[in-house]
Amino acid sequence: MEKNIIFCGVGGQGVILASKVLMETALRAGYDVKESEVHGMAQRGGSVECCVRFGTKIYSPLIAKGKADYVVSLELLESLRKIEFLSDQGAMIVNDFKIDPVPVQQGVLEYPQDIKDYLNANVKNIMIAETESVLKEIGSQKALNIVMLGILSNYLEFSENEWLESVKVCVKEKFVDMNIKAFLAGRSLKK
Repeated sequence: MEKNIIFCGVGGQGVILASKVLMETALRAGYDVKESEVHGMAQRGGSVECCVRFGTKIYSPLIAKGKADYVVSLELLESLRKIEFLSDQGAMIVNDFKIDPVPVQQGVLEYPQDIKDYLNANVKNIMIAETESVLKEIGSQKALNIVMLGILSNYLEFSENEWLESVKVCVKEKFVDMNIKAFLAGRSLKK
């Protein structure tokens, strides 16, 4: 078995932490794991991407176009940047949340209004998650990454306990309880 997963979003959303938790979970299950990160202008709200590959033997962290089994997008517009990487049998998990990129903030461009329609028409297996109420219940917008990871966990073979142990290892101790709550909330959001 081999899986190729892309996480994408903007700086500050926790894309890298989500990929680290997945890597830890796959390593605990005995898989070879490779990861690559692209930060770009992440500290200024720019695009962030992490590719995670795991399987019996993985030679490269890079995922070619049309080869991703899953694309997990923490921001709506960022999903469009990665749609071409999704395989024909792949699934896309998209957070229904908009963060205006700099050109939109400056009034140079407008945020596209038809993204969800486009995704629904062009992606066979898609889940657009409305996470706002879940994040309010958890009490932190910063838990979005782990909520989205919880949704992804429904598509992968790892046990809930394996995921939770990985969250405990990867997250600072004072945030473990909140992140476990976030993971379980995401895991309960099924298509």
